Amino acid sequence: TRDTTIVIEPHQGSQAILQQLRDAALLPAVWTIELPFLLSGRARQLKAGEYALTAGMTPADILEKIAKGQVVIHKISIPEGWNIWQVRAAFLAEPLLTGDIPTIAEGSIFPDTMRFQRGATRASIITQMQKHMAEVLDKEWAARDPAIPLKSPQDAVILASIIEKETGVAEERPMVAAVFYNRLKIGMKLQSDPTVVYGLQAIHDGVPLGRALTSVDLAYDTPHNSYTREGLPPTPICSPGLAAIQAALHPATTDALYFVATGVGGHYFSKTLAQHNGNVQNYKKLKKK
Repeated sequence: TRDTTIVIEPHQGSQAILQQLRDAALLPAVWTIELPFLLSGRARQLKAGEYALTAGMTPADILEKIAKGQVVIHKISIPEGWNIWQVRAAFLAEPLLTGDIPTIAEGSIFPDTMRFQRGATRASIITQMQKHMAEVLDKEWAARDPAIPLKSPQDAVILASIIEKETGVAEERPMVAAVFYNRLKIGMKLQSDPTVVYGLQAIHDGVPLGRALTSVDLAYDTPHNSYTREGLPPTPICSPGLAAIQAALHPATTDALYFVATGVGGHYFSKTLAQHNGNVQNYKKLKKK
């Protein structure tokens, strides 16, 4: 044989499968190979699916592979930090999946690489990812720092989603979490840029902003804008990964109330507005270079 892929549809009988293999020149026209297979009852075990067949496989090898159901496994990856519109687009763009996409609550799926067979339903994979998120949340919430003021696992996902979008530096996440807790503690607004971006996307059906935020954006009130509204947003703003969830539930110990990008990866953290403004100016100077 040559390298090839064959798809056996569900509900095909064994004779139809054998004929399909003969038509594809994967089995000889004579029955010398098939007869023992039929007599043994193994033909009834031939399974539907997509099979990768390599050059050099004998007819007996091919029949055995199909009887064992050794189908091709495909993958779909949902990275940490993707929002629901990106998730939907990825599932719709995967031609080997079938079916509609159910309504997905933001932050309800655990970002991961999922394995599937051709013809699997989008809904089934999304359900698996939601189950995984629920399991992770149950475990992490039970082990949370008892001093944190969050009321529910959903609050943890909301805060974790903001942390996920604020920094990609793993060791900074507990510090970012602590800053947000410190702000909440004194009744200060969270003032997180990613919440503004999400709020603007939400009122435009998920279309990416495609530009830097402006002062007008920061002042434009949406349910998710943490510059105009107090406390946590009403929903998560993305699918946070495990590290961000753990940071939200185990914040660092710090008096910092502010942070700004260093311009070279990471952030400067500061306790006072004066220190913060100095760090902002340093960042702006670096950007101009």
